[in-house]
Amino acid sequence: MTANVSMQIKHGASEKWYRQFWPWFLIVLPGTVVIASIITLVIAIIHSDNLVRDDYYKDGLAINRYLEQDAFASQMQLSAGGQLTNGDIEITLKGTALTEYNQLLLLWQHPTSEELDFQTVLINDGENHYSAQLTQSITGRWYLTLASFNNNEASRWRLKTEFDTDHTQQFVMDDQANNQGAKTP
Repeated sequence: MTANVSMQIKHGASEKWYRQFWPWFLIVLPGTVVIASIITLVIAIIHSDNLVRDDYYKDGLAINRYLEQDAFASQMQLSAGGQLTNGDIEITLKGTALTEYNQLLLLWQHPTSEELDFQTVLINDGENHYSAQLTQSITGRWYLTLASFNNNEASRWRLKTEFDTDHTQQFVMDDQANNQGAKTP
């Protein structure tokens, strides 16, 4: 029996390292971590989250312009009521000293994904009633910004509101909505 044990010890000592279990076990553990790290890095690069706002500094510089547009809308006592029906958007604009605009700009901003943001040009149907056909399906929560569509910076205004299609198909934009939850720019 002792001769057998000594033969096994002698035979085990002459066996090559790469035929042993433990060196491979110790090599595989860090190797697995390196491979998993590379896979994680590739996934993070390919599927990175985009920011809703890329340049906060530039937005900060423009905040006064947005506040002036809100103040001008408040001064004109502008309000708008809107309705979404079968892919069509209809908005009625009300206010004092209201001029007829041929077109209005409606910005749709998704709260979490900038890729879903889009804009719609509303055409005047007469008596401050504007409408447009939407090119995509609208579901969920959106920030809406209605703005005048002119080049005269002094007479530009905007109205904002938050719109959730899961709860209603109608919305109101007025001075109170401008001062509440709708996000700036």
